[in-house]
Amino acid sequence: MIGRLRLGGLAATAALLGAGGYAAAAPASAAASGPYVCSGTLSSPGVLAGKFGNVEVSGFCAVNGGPATVYGDLTVRAGGALVAAFALNDVTGHGTSNLIVDGSLHIDRGGAMVLGCLPTSFPCIDDPDPNNPTLSSHDRIGHDLTSYRPLGVVVHNTRIGGSVSETGGGGGFNCNPTGVFAAFGSPVYSDYEDMDIVGGLSVDHLTSCWLGVARVHLGGGLRIVNDRLNDPDAIEIIANNVGQNLVCRGDTMTWDSADLTENLFPREPEPNIVHGKRFGQCVLSSPLKPGGRRGPGPF
Repeated sequence: MIGRLRLGGLAATAALLGAGGYAAAAPASAAASGPYVCSGTLSSPGVLAGKFGNVEVSGFCAVNGGPATVYGDLTVRAGGALVAAFALNDVTGHGTSNLIVDGSLHIDRGGAMVLGCLPTSFPCIDDPDPNNPTLSSHDRIGHDLTSYRPLGVVVHNTRIGGSVSETGGGGGFNCNPTGVFAAFGSPVYSDYEDMDIVGGLSVDHLTSCWLGVARVHLGGGLRIVNDRLNDPDAIEIIANNVGQNLVCRGDTMTWDSADLTENLFPREPEPNIVHGKRFGQCVLSSPLKPGGRRGPGPF
């Protein structure tokens, strides 16, 4: 499922941003007082570029007009969407784009974010050849990434200097395109892949289509608790290096393997390295055939 979500979404988003007008801000210096607000719509996205103190995102905002550096905190307001999965400066046609937040990044209720890209698992939206991608972004959050009842959070190829938590939210127990994900042509989902997190990662009480945690290097623990996902392939927790405990409880299903076709089976095992202990549903490896039992190997 995840491959279909990605590729359909990226193509639609590239077309959307290419056709729409830009509400691009001129490069700015750090604000003396009050946050800078990046605002826009799907048909006329706001563009965050330059240097700022604190930033708030209202409506639809893209980071594709050059580097954006936030020396304080960045907040995605309720119902807003931040898309920062670009490698190039698509406004001027020269240079690169990326997002660096020295402080923390928070996503309010109903907000959404797509952050980071790389060739191997999530091509940049503006890669000239998405079928043979070569571009990468270089994004960083200095402290924590937190979201409370967001619509969806999708992060790749990003370094987080603190911890990550996603609490509640989602698009409901279905795989219907909703909100900004509808512009992507994608069901609502959350995903954390190919990234470094100095602290821990927690996702709890999420109700959505799909959730993935893959190839994440964690200094702390990984906690996936009370999450209800509609897609039978969710929740994929694969090939992570977890510095402390791995805890999975009350989830619809957890997998330490990836589906090789559009069907649920066959699957390829991708077990996790856990330096602490495993608890709950993530103790023994997930089944590799229909009706199979967990184990005998570790999750």
